[in-house]
This record gives sequence, structure tokens and C-alpha cells, in this order.
Amino acid sequence: MAAREGAVPAARGTTTTGADRMSAFSDGVFAIVITLLVLELRPPAYESGGLLDALLHEKAAYLAFVISFVYIGVLWLNHHALLLLVGRTNLALNWINLALLLGAVIIPFPTAVLASAFAHAGAAD
Repeated sequence: MAAREGAVPAARGTTTTGADRMSAFSDGVFAIVITLLVLELRPPAYESGGLLDALLHEKAAYLAFVISFVYIGVLWLNHHALLLLVGRTNLALNWINLALLLGAVIIPFPTAVLASAFAHAGAAD
């Protein structure tokens, strides 16, 4: 079996590859997650002269969006900085990266829950 271009044999028969593919895949996942966040924002229904009040009524959704956007941005910046230090990846590092991405892709769900809680929850919630 021929070795793939860019692959370097590693100890114990494993193969390492450059981190560029993992970085590109991760960047794509982060971009999709941020896009999913903004899809939760909806234009409010309003009557003539009531746009400002309608927008203010949606402030909980905007706050949840900003908090989650900043959180995902910090995750991406740290991930990017870490991958600058990684020259090669292997299967174990790819699995670890997938676990980190799992934590990132779930963020739109708690964002929606948080926005709903900000807008409608009582003290017991």
C-alpha cells in the first residue's frame, strides 16, 4: 500500500498527517455553528410605529446570541492558536478534536433555551 502524500510514518505503525486538513474542517464546523446561531434570530412582528418596542421585546434573544457568539469566538481563537503549534495529527488527536467540536456544535441549543429563559422564565426557572 502506497503512503499518502504528506503522510509520515510514526511509531508503532500509526500514520501522522499535517494538521491543515483538521484545521480546515474545524474552521468549517465553527463557521456553521455561528451561522446556526444567527438563524435563531427572527425579525419581530410589529405594527406601524412599534418597531423599536418589538425589537426591545426580543432583547433576550439578542443577548443570548451575543453571549454564544463570543463564546464560540473564544473557542475558535484558542483552537486556532493551538493548531498553530501542532505540526502533525494522528487518529487520537483527530478524535480529541471531534470531541471538542461536539462541544461547539451543541451551543445553538442552549442558546435557544437561554434566550427563552431570559424572555419567559420565572424565578423558579
